[in-house]
Amino acid sequence: MNQINQKQAVLVTGASGGIGRAISLAFATDGWSVGVHYHRNKTAAEGTLKQVVASGGTGTLYEADIRESHEVQQMVEAFCRLVPVPSVFVCNAGIGGSHLLLRQRQEDWAEVIDTNLTGTFRCLRAMAPPLLAHGGGSIVVIGSYAGFHGTIGQAAYAASKAGLIGLVQTAAKEWGAGNVRVNLLLPGWQATGLSEGAMPEGDTWNDHVLGQPPSREEVAKTVFYLAQLNGVSGQVWNCDSRNL
Repeated sequence: MNQINQKQAVLVTGASGGIGRAISLAFATDGWSVGVHYHRNKTAAEGTLKQVVASGGTGTLYEADIRESHEVQQMVEAFCRLVPVPSVFVCNAGIGGSHLLLRQRQEDWAEVIDTNLTGTFRCLRAMAPPLLAHGGGSIVVIGSYAGFHGTIGQAAYAASKAGLIGLVQTAAKEWGAGNVRVNLLLPGWQATGLSEGAMPEGDTWNDHVLGQPPSREEVAKTVFYLAQLNGVSGQVWNCDSRNL
């Protein structure tokens, strides 16, 4: 397979819809090559890829279960073989899960933690070496406001997103000498497949200074900006109008 002759390349996990699709398009409109990752919904991922091409970018599909280290490694290696120099990775893939704490089954808890927290760990571990080998780059991890304040019925999800704070800040310290920047972005509440269109219990529009959360397009623009911002790493970016 020939290399993609684009000026820069980004791999976005969980790019089949919602925030992941918006992030992919934000890079595509600037002419980037976009690695579109998905796990189960190939049809939706193909839809993202079509929009990427229509927006002025190029792209390739990658299927992987981020709960499996070897699949993550194979995906990253395939992406790096195709692009001239990997420069940006966006860790967006994750799942939800709505259970009150006293009704939370251990297997459901484990699935959310394994996907959202340990899955991101697997991605970071695979993504950092090629960036370090090429003199640096950027990794943006998508977190959640719930990781700071919790959400009723979302104990596993909130815990998994809280864990990302320490993971990202540690990775930033370990890889900073190699000019690999790692930052965490909180996208604010979004009506995506994870939320099923319902605002979390206990949250109201009055919590937002602007009366509403940012659109997914605004979140995507922030990711695009942050990914290219030199000199900033190990930070939590709150793309919302609620205070942490």
